[in-house]
Amino acid sequence: MKKNIVLFVLFVLPIVAYLFFASGVNSFTTLPVITPKVADFGNWNSLNGKKISLNKKITVLGFGGTNILENRGNYFNLNEKIYKRYNGFEDLQFVILCPLGTEKQAQKIVDALSPFTDVKNWNFVFASNEEIQKFYDGLHLKEKLNKNLETSNVYIVDKERNLRGRKDKKEYKEGYNTFHPSELSNEMLDDFKIILYEYRAALKKNHNATKQL
Repeated sequence: MKKNIVLFVLFVLPIVAYLFFASGVNSFTTLPVITPKVADFGNWNSLNGKKISLNKKITVLGFGGTNILENRGNYFNLNEKIYKRYNGFEDLQFVILCPLGTEKQAQKIVDALSPFTDVKNWNFVFASNEEIQKFYDGLHLKEKLNKNLETSNVYIVDKERNLRGRKDKKEYKEGYNTFHPSELSNEMLDDFKIILYEYRAALKKNHNATKQL
């Protein structure tokens, strides 16, 4: 009997603990809404010519600004830590909103990613400076865009166009800094799992679970 207990403690218990923590402590909570019902995109052109909308998509949203190439390391971080892990989901898109005139820079980013990444869910969308600023102001965030209309943060927008994040005063988070790979691997990945869990649970409840999520 004692031998069985020892074996359980030494071998089974560590595995159970690992599976529990690997699933994420926040897996069974919900991610608060920071800004409800944000506006959808206007009739703006995308790099690949597709019409991009926030409706019915989980969107990782960024703002590339006028110097996209200077911040290419941020996109590589996001690609490695989040995009490549989840880009197989049909209901997910990554959208970077950029000023008109930066199309060539954006194409260079896509070209640099494409040799080792399926870039089908990377979307660069272009609008005027005024339209970008107005759209960003409508998100009602604490952080402001810089003079180049860029931020290193990306944001999670759910299928109902709600911007999601953390509201707790001690760890308030409306966006995730792509300059820091550790923040993407920890806070963003953890919160992203919560969003996916919510939709999986809803699909299962409605008996229409699909492989999209």
